[in-house]
Amino acid sequence: MTAFSANLGFLWNDRPLADAIRAARAAGFDAVECHWPYDQDPADVKAALAETGLAMLGLNAPRGDVGAGENGLAALVGREAEARAGIDAALDYADAIDTGNVHVLSGFASGDAAQACFIENLRYATAAAAARGKTILIEPLNQYDAPGYFLNHTNKARRIIEAVGASNLRLMFDCYHIQILEGDLTRRIDANLDITGHVQFAGVPSRGRPDIGEINYTHIFAHLAASGYDAPLGVEYKPEGGDTDGSLGWMAGLRGSI
Repeated sequence: MTAFSANLGFLWNDRPLADAIRAARAAGFDAVECHWPYDQDPADVKAALAETGLAMLGLNAPRGDVGAGENGLAALVGREAEARAGIDAALDYADAIDTGNVHVLSGFASGDAAQACFIENLRYATAAAAARGKTILIEPLNQYDAPGYFLNHTNKARRIIEAVGASNLRLMFDCYHIQILEGDLTRRIDANLDITGHVQFAGVPSRGRPDIGEINYTHIFAHLAASGYDAPLGVEYKPEGGDTDGSLGWMAGLRGSI
């Protein structure tokens, strides 16, 4: 049976993270993940995880100056010290709540210098993460939600992963972003499953509920299962009207379809 992880960056994000974890458990999720938990006391988060028995699968490294529209620092030439401080902070928080994955965002950049910067920062990140038994994830983002984002294709992600050469650097394969960027989703899964560390999903093109839109997730989940992928799948969608509990009708149908 398919296991689902609730991304609490979008789901129940109107309440403290510890309470969102409890809501995810009550709704029947098997795990949780989050975006930027740094304003939350990690002791409270860890206590909620222990209370519910849920694992926090991953969190994001800091994204920089949010007010200025930044969405990651790792490919920004001249910001290396800040990027690495953010990676350290993310790993510290991940340690505090027993989280295995840290997503390092490239940010808005382009060109060879940005790629070299990203690779060097990821070498730093993977070495620091390996010492703690953790994995670094990188995720291509689509051109509508994140125009100008450096990491914008799975082929580029593969080249960067190969250049870094660390076994604990993996692809976060978000079906929502990859469908918009590349399409041909089943073949994209096949081409990248060997480097994939986590799978996420949402409805396309709205980023709403996964049972609405152009992707047949019954097929996608069956294909993943047949390919041997058995980790929890991370649902990362924006509930209509912000009503997470009222949006969960998709869950029983998709869980029971596999």
